[in-house]
Amino acid sequence: MTASPVSAPLSSGQRHPLRVLLSLVSEEKGRVARAVASSVINKIFDVMPEILIGTALDVVVRGKDSFVAQIGITDPVQQLTLLGIATFLIWFGESLFEYFYQILWRGLAQDVQHRLRILCYDHAQHLPTSFYEENRSGDLVAVLNDDINQLERFLDRGANELIQTFAAVILVGAVFFIVSPLIAVIAFTPVPAIIAGAFWFQRRAQARYDAVRARAGGLGARLTTNLQGLQTIRAFGAEVRETAALTKESLGYVEANRAAIRVSSAFIPIIRMAILSGFLATFLIGGWLTLTGQMQVGAYGLLVFLTQRLLWPMTGLAEIADLYERAMASTRRILRLLDEPRGEPHGEHDATVSGRFEIDHVGFRYTTGPGGVTDINLAIRAGETVALVGPTGSGKSTLIKLLGLFIRPQKGRITLDGVPLADWSGERLRKSMAWVPQEVTLFAGSIADNIAYGKPAASREEVEAAARMAEADGFIRDLPDGYESQIGEYGQKLSGGQRQRIALARALLIDPAILILDEATSAVDNETEAAIQRSLAKMKGKRTVILVAHRLSTVVHADAIHVMDGGRIIQSGSHDRLVECPGLYRTLWNIQTGHAEMA
Repeated sequence: MTASPVSAPLSSGQRHPLRVLLSLVSEEKGRVARAVASSVINKIFDVMPEILIGTALDVVVRGKDSFVAQIGITDPVQQLTLLGIATFLIWFGESLFEYFYQILWRGLAQDVQHRLRILCYDHAQHLPTSFYEENRSGDLVAVLNDDINQLERFLDRGANELIQTFAAVILVGAVFFIVSPLIAVIAFTPVPAIIAGAFWFQRRAQARYDAVRARAGGLGARLTTNLQGLQTIRAFGAEVRETAALTKESLGYVEANRAAIRVSSAFIPIIRMAILSGFLATFLIGGWLTLTGQMQVGAYGLLVFLTQRLLWPMTGLAEIADLYERAMASTRRILRLLDEPRGEPHGEHDATVSGRFEIDHVGFRYTTGPGGVTDINLAIRAGETVALVGPTGSGKSTLIKLLGLFIRPQKGRITLDGVPLADWSGERLRKSMAWVPQEVTLFAGSIADNIAYGKPAASREEVEAAARMAEADGFIRDLPDGYESQIGEYGQKLSGGQRQRIALARALLIDPAILILDEATSAVDNETEAAIQRSLAKMKGKRTVILVAHRLSTVVHADAIHVMDGGRIIQSGSHDRLVECPGLYRTLWNIQTGHAEMA
């Protein structure tokens, strides 16, 4: 498409999902017009063979007095020859424009699918951390994949069929009224019943297809979780139990689909009976008019054939309505995602970051569970190494999420270099902060590619320098392919300590003013912990480092240690000072060093 794939974010507001869907193709009006024109022209050619059959019957029965004779060709053989040539040209035209409309509609469907998927993915990347804490990743995958595919299927098939159905009604109706207004009125009698049936179906199906999409999200979430946790499933011998759980989820999806199918399956038989009434009326009344000499045989044959052409395509309204309702249910889910507010800062302040934080009476509580922080007051100087320690659930991770602006404080304020954190440019913040989490995410590819993830244009010398600073260069060079070694999905070919050091190298490569390590040493061996400690010692005073740790041996050299419990800071000081004073820090230190009796 000509538009940027992430231009003009969509929002549902009070708009109908169909209007939102149409807005996706609004910038392709010329292309849509060509697709619509190809569909209509194809339908014109599609209707004409019935007219030729009626004309041929007229030639066979009336000979020199036929309709064709009125254009100057009186010989019946020549008339049939002309009709044969016309038939060839009509079939060729029909085939040609079928090719055109398929190319145009399918191409448009693919482009809309691509644009919408990129738009949704781009939006998802900027959602706050709280969104992912409260929603299943499988639901998001279902929206980005299955729901968007539903829209593609509707545009690929449903839009063309809808246009051609209406074109057939108009074209055939015009011929009917020209040939016999009486039969036209009779033949059109079932149309209101068919349309009413389509609306009835649409109302009944909407809730059922919403349920189908919700079940699809649940099934996707279960599959995603299980595939990521296969090792844990095997380790606990839970294969049978997890298969049973997946079977239950899959059956729920099947049952939701069956409920929708029961409604859609009832539509065609009802429409068949409406069609039968119109066909029988044309068949009997037209036959009577022909027998009494009020209508020519050719005209009678034409109307009988066209009755089928008029009414039978309307059975396709059931399939179109089915595609439409699935597409609208998917659109509603997509819009709910796009309506989620972004968590990224939208400020404009853009300056070099030194790394000085001021936290003033900050509070935050989760709406979906316990945890958070209360009345936090803290000053972090630029270039200082600060540690946050405390038991699980004490608020450490919440505080660093607030500092990284992954969540926003509900009370108080946080400033960076004297400027409110929310006023900073999001791009500047991300370039100035680096994060090393406990659960490292690496991507399939080489070690060099993963280290350079935050700075793709980095030279090999820069990559290797970052690896040396993270104490990773040695083990990397011992690998058969060195920095070009392929690490597999999630870095599964590496040990936990190796992944952690690569993550640290990745963070250091961008030379951040602020480095946050969230439990980066909690699950590594002593050698990796010592390597990370040496790395931290090298950068002391050069950047602001914020450590979150359970393993207190990692933080002994920090400039300041803040002990958290119950969402509050209860102690602060250096390691030596905190060990000397009674309190939680000394208790934790004694437990970890094997001197619990001293607490």
